[in-house]
Amino acid sequence: MSAIQIRFDNGAAYEDYMGKWSQLAGERFIDWLAPATGARWLDVGCGNGAFTEMLATRCAPAALHGIDPSAEQLAFARQRPALAAAQLQTGDAMALPYAASAFDVAVMPLVIFFVPEPAKGVAEMVRVLTPGGIAAAYAWDMHGGGFPYNALRLAITELGYVVPAPPSPEASRLEALQALWQEAGLREVQTCAIEVQRSYASFDDYWRIVRGGPSVGATLATMAPADIERLQTQLRASLPIAADGSISYSARAHAVKGRTAG
Repeated sequence: MSAIQIRFDNGAAYEDYMGKWSQLAGERFIDWLAPATGARWLDVGCGNGAFTEMLATRCAPAALHGIDPSAEQLAFARQRPALAAAQLQTGDAMALPYAASAFDVAVMPLVIFFVPEPAKGVAEMVRVLTPGGIAAAYAWDMHGGGFPYNALRLAITELGYVVPAPPSPEASRLEALQALWQEAGLREVQTCAIEVQRSYASFDDYWRIVRGGPSVGATLATMAPADIERLQTQLRASLPIAADGSISYSARAHAVKGRTAG
């Protein structure tokens, strides 16, 4: 079976699948950052703008830039009214197209495990920050089962299918994030765990959303109908389905922040 790659080319589907989870974690992340208003922000891996929109509405930025490799995701982001003044462009987290000291805050929301060389991505954030600037990130706890669709991934794997994984899942561990930030020369490095909960109206709602996901959705499209039926039966038994048919459960992210020298 040929390897399935994770592709982020549908902003609307991503919004349902991960954008809502990202914003739930992002609210807590911004609270923890407690940033000053009037800062120049860079959102590295801004995707469809789910988190970038929160920066625009909550942080009163003097300037807001976002970069992402997916033109399709950026097209969705540009449709958000709150991002009308944001500067969004395609680019690589490991080779940011910005001058040194261009930003006061640089963030990677749910991105660092997608960077092939996380240390290079962190070094690039440090390069574009002013002295005393803040570099921060949050990422699902991939090793500890904190990914929102971890139960689904495990169930698919048990049926003999391969779910594509990001290239650097180890970077989501708290100790790995702390080491990356410290090795990049950042100071006052702090980490924390963020627990959030999301609800789905019904199993059908949950299933519709995961079918559009960029990782598990691609695998589901390759599965035999009999295996899909077995998977749905297993999920109905394992997911916390309430008496009214709704589903609510938690996910966990790890966060890190630090300051550049100066």
